[in-house]
Amino acid sequence: MAERTSRMEPGGAARVAENPSGAGAEPPAVREPPIAGRGLRSDARHNRRRIMEAARAAFAERGIDVPMVAIARRAGVGPATLYRRFPTRETLVAEVFADEMAECAGLVAEALADPDPWRAFCTVLTEVCAMQAADKGFTEAFLAAFPDSDGFDERRVHVEHGLDELIRRAKESGRLRADFAREDIVLVLLANGGIVTSDPETTRAASRRLVAHMLRSFESAGGSGELPPVPPIGLGQLYRLPGD
Repeated sequence: MAERTSRMEPGGAARVAENPSGAGAEPPAVREPPIAGRGLRSDARHNRRRIMEAARAAFAERGIDVPMVAIARRAGVGPATLYRRFPTRETLVAEVFADEMAECAGLVAEALADPDPWRAFCTVLTEVCAMQAADKGFTEAFLAAFPDSDGFDERRVHVEHGLDELIRRAKESGRLRADFAREDIVLVLLANGGIVTSDPETTRAASRRLVAHMLRSFESAGGSGELPPVPPIGLGQLYRLPGD
């Protein structure tokens, strides 16, 4: 096949000539087409980040039952955009609090490695309540069930098993009263979650004092007499998410 080459004529005009041999010819440069949707993916990531930040702030202030439309408005996106990224409230809440749940799991894992059972038990309860005092929504997320979430409930079950082991060890050490039950931790979380002040630092200070009182009552030498029966409450049974 003949190849067409070009040479410059006087005055800068290009003249195309035939090269019948085709020797030394280089293939023409191919310009790659633009990747479709690149800008859209960037916008989607940006919207997702804005929704997550808005939801985190709204949940911390008002709890996880804040209307989804209010979160969309706070994020500066339309409700359709929010629901496209997070089809249900459960998926949004589980995503927002995934880091906190992972932190809880990490706290329990570290406590299980502590050779002092009572110190381990006290540390976990104190730290979890401190997290709760800093974020109103965390209490409700920790105590609600998310059957459609990706791993949130499974991680909480893992935390529950760790708490059971910490309780068992603390009892065997003789420091934790024998009639303490895991459900008593739920009661502590409910009481701690009820602390509401106008100042975040005051809330944290009140939480620390409340937990200190609770831990003193949980010590085997700290109280006398039998406790009332354990109520039928569990971590995933206390809150029901409202409809969207």
